Amino acid sequence: MANLPRLEFERDIIEVQDQIDGLVAAAERGGFDVSDELRELRTKLDALKESAYQNLTPMEQVQVARHQDRPFTLDYVRRAFTNWMELHGDRSFRDDEAIVGGWASIGATSVMVIGHQKGRDMKENLRRNFGMSHPEGYRKALRLMRQAEKFGRPVITLIDTPGAYPGIGSEARGIAESIALNLREMLCLRVPLISVVIGEGGSGGALGLGVTDRILMLEHSIYSVISPEGCAAILWHSRDFKAEAAVALKLTSKDLLDLGITDEVIPEPAGGAHSDWDAAAEAVKVSIERNLRELAKFNVDDLVQKRREKYEAIGSWVESESTDRA
Repeated sequence: MANLPRLEFERDIIEVQDQIDGLVAAAERGGFDVSDELRELRTKLDALKESAYQNLTPMEQVQVARHQDRPFTLDYVRRAFTNWMELHGDRSFRDDEAIVGGWASIGATSVMVIGHQKGRDMKENLRRNFGMSHPEGYRKALRLMRQAEKFGRPVITLIDTPGAYPGIGSEARGIAESIALNLREMLCLRVPLISVVIGEGGSGGALGLGVTDRILMLEHSIYSVISPEGCAAILWHSRDFKAEAAVALKLTSKDLLDLGITDEVIPEPAGGAHSDWDAAAEAVKVSIERNLRELAKFNVDDLVQKRREKYEAIGSWVESESTDRA
């Protein structure tokens, strides 16, 4: 179970949760029965969670997707998978801990799991670089994908990053090239590929793990070409317009499902994934297993062809009439 949420729109939820915790503590000290009072407060808490999370603005969705208590890749690995064996290194420069990967089982199926990993405190965030990978992270990911292809095993990727790391060293070692190579190679991998956006899917850093047969999104996750803050700074020259940018970017799971980009939205527990890690992980597991069964019906050639067609069909454009210039 994660820590208590601390988002502005959850103020009433926090207040009722504090009342419940206080009542339980008092009952344990005094040894008296408070079951009726607890039942009433928990009913009120469930109603508040349902109400708050049914009416989130896009910017509030962004806040939930970035929530520090939201389960990260390794939290899902521990709950939705078994037989985890982490693999390290890109066989060239170093092991980038902003991306983790390794063999695991989901149900009776052996799979390669790869995902972005953030930290819960400053020490771990420095170790994980806040989930922003250097090029060697994407090269590690590609190495593991090719290993999975060699053994004919599906690849599951868990996306949760604000973006790839744009530092000088990262640029010097070819961050753009490493992501571009992953995009190209994932289109051609001859095994089923499933990606799950579990938190923040930011720009090319997310796409480096995201070219898959099925794109699944947790209900309160986001997927966007740029952050609302970055978009506001470019279009309005001020981060103060981030809420307007979040609306314009169409970055929520519902938006992306309506646009035909994501294939499925995975419902989250009342109060968001950060309120119940086990329930969130179970929902992710059920969705992955179902999609693996569906993808197993296709032969490899059809799978690769359908994947290419999927990405070629994304987006739209309008051709304007050409004008002669003097």
